[in-house]
Amino acid sequence: MASTAPAPRQGGLLIGSGALLWGLQFAFLNPTIGLLLVVLYDATPGQVGWSLMAYNVSGFLSTLVVPVRADRRGDYLRPMLWCGVLTVALVTALAAATTLPMAVVALVALGGPAGVGIGLLFAHQRHVGASDREVMRTRAMFSFAWVAGPPLAAFIVGFAGNRAILATVALVALLTIGTTTVMIRQRTRAGLPLQPAASGERMLEVVARPQILVLVAAFVLLQSANFAAVSITTLYVTAHLGLDPLWGGAALGTAAALEIPALLLLGRLTERVRGSRLVMGAAVAGLGYNVAMALLTGPVALLAVQLLNAAFVAGVAGVGLTLFQRVVPRPGLASGLFMNTTRIGAILSGALIAVAGLPGLGYPSVFVASALVTAAGGGLVVLAVRVR
Repeated sequence: MASTAPAPRQGGLLIGSGALLWGLQFAFLNPTIGLLLVVLYDATPGQVGWSLMAYNVSGFLSTLVVPVRADRRGDYLRPMLWCGVLTVALVTALAAATTLPMAVVALVALGGPAGVGIGLLFAHQRHVGASDREVMRTRAMFSFAWVAGPPLAAFIVGFAGNRAILATVALVALLTIGTTTVMIRQRTRAGLPLQPAASGERMLEVVARPQILVLVAAFVLLQSANFAAVSITTLYVTAHLGLDPLWGGAALGTAAALEIPALLLLGRLTERVRGSRLVMGAAVAGLGYNVAMALLTGPVALLAVQLLNAAFVAGVAGVGLTLFQRVVPRPGLASGLFMNTTRIGAILSGALIAVAGLPGLGYPSVFVASALVTAAGGGLVVLAVRVR
């Protein structure tokens, strides 16, 4: 069980505002980084790929190092404040950079650590005693930002130009810094000491536990199946179903919109049903979704099966986070491990997408492969529950 500390509980509005602002930062910046590298620094496709890989490696390492240090102090708010400061420094550096190497250095040195902020927020919430339902509600706010953020970012770029998105991210980061400062002041006024969340075990000793290793492997598989299915949807809709690309956007938009009520519903269910069982149910929904996508032939069915997709994503992204927080005995390390299963899953999804290029196969084969991987991930969740 994740430890709790005698710290003041911030109100839901303050925590929710923080999740919304961190979500907007990600939703504004991450989808546009590749575009900015091309437009501002004349990067080639190959250079964009290497630059994003370096950025993601920095994020991977930061997501382990920063939360673990926070666990030792029992303080997640001050590191989260610095993540906001680093975001402002990042967009300032990108705006001032004149060459691609300068921009890449900024992404690696500033962007990777800055991206840890949302994980620290979830860790702080668990550390001060939040329930699974409360964490899921916060995760729903983060998802809402991802629904609203990309279209809004596209509008800003179209109306005011590419550099305007950097100024927008800086503004959102300043608001995040303000929200975090209020949280810190509330804690200071309460006058309660910080309680470290880290036990005597080292990080590697915790991670090396068989149950945690199996759980990490399970979520890497589940996340890779999710990323592959999302990435291939529009191509599948146009090249295989012969529909307008708008149907691909409609399908993804429907799934994203349904994800928010699904997170809230699953949050209520965590009070009566074990998180591991909810994740297993989500894996079943994901299996059904991928099989249905491989077999469907029309737009109506395409939109209808997005209900299964939303249940799958909400179960993996929401209940999965709370499951890690219960199994891993440190809130920061738990959030860091979970976030990195997302990063690794995104990388491995490329292998699933590559299946479509094999002789005699096409885009439906990606969903078949994703169904098999989802089944394997669900099986590993079952195994993780039984391993001690």
